[in-house]
Amino acid sequence: MLRVLFVGDVVGRPGRRALHLWLEENREKFDLCIANGENAAGGFGLTEKIVNKLLSYGVDVITGGNHTFDKKEIYQFIDKYPILRPANYPPGTPGRGFITMEVNGVKVLVVNLMGRVFMECLDNPFRVFDSIVEEEEADVVVVDFHGEASSEKQAFGFYADGRATAVLGTHTHVQTADLRLLPKGTLYITDAGMTGAVNTVIGMEPKEGIDRFVKQLPVRFKVPEKAELIQFCGVLFEVGDDGKVKSFRRIYDIYERREDGSYTRRESSL
Repeated sequence: MLRVLFVGDVVGRPGRRALHLWLEENREKFDLCIANGENAAGGFGLTEKIVNKLLSYGVDVITGGNHTFDKKEIYQFIDKYPILRPANYPPGTPGRGFITMEVNGVKVLVVNLMGRVFMECLDNPFRVFDSIVEEEEADVVVVDFHGEASSEKQAFGFYADGRATAVLGTHTHVQTADLRLLPKGTLYITDAGMTGAVNTVIGMEPKEGIDRFVKQLPVRFKVPEKAELIQFCGVLFEVGDDGKVKSFRRIYDIYERREDGSYTRRESSL
């Protein structure tokens, strides 16, 4: 069995703290950790310091999305680390959209794609997926599909069914309850959820979110510095020798802040 953990969008300091806490307790229980980190630096992008922190926690591959390039310094280091940006960015864009690695003798292909509905106008993610899986040989194919529209994510799931081992949605930051095996065996979820502060608007302070919707103000979202509750969201699954998913579960764990600033697990909903 190859055990794979996929972590939903890590948002700012609260997300990094939740990720660290969960991996510190559970990292030895699985073989490969993939985490969406495009919001890890203050909610927007990545810095090299934070990349090194995520890797030190036990993350093996960091995937991205529409905020991948928010911190311009990433141009200087994106090729130094196992960082992915959506593969359907135009040719010549810095970085790479997929990575192939060997884990316990198993060849694993991790692909990062971004949807186009209500998003940037990139190349067709369906066709880009075709070209990647036709050229790359792998026993296991894991896709982070970063998209706004659930319909586009679902359509891609069925499009990749039988060719991808798992299609895991990101970007909307709310974990969905549709984790399942599709008819041809691909594991699918519309959104793996968010790893970050609980009482927020998709990881950001509620006030700015409210102002944007009520007052139509062009506000700048902010990640809370000291969140009382933080959550870890993800999907853990096992792949057999035949390349098929044998077991899977959603993860949604909550940690509560103590008076001394440390955190303790409060509850696990799944």
